[in-house]
Amino acid sequence: MSDEFLRLWGMPIVLAILTTIGLVAALLGDGLLDYVSAVALGIPVGLGTWHSLRRQGR
Repeated sequence: MSDEFLRLWGMPIVLAILTTIGLVAALLGDGLLDYVSAVALGIPVGLGTWHSLRRQGR
């Protein structure tokens, strides 16, 4: 893969994988998988919140 492709699509792919892991963990188990699910689903939410609230100084 080219650097330009990864620069454009790298983070959305990582966030999609995290979201998928979080949803599957939430559906499949209890206990430890609940924590895995919360962390895996919380990271994209946290990054989206941070991105929307950060100062747009460009």
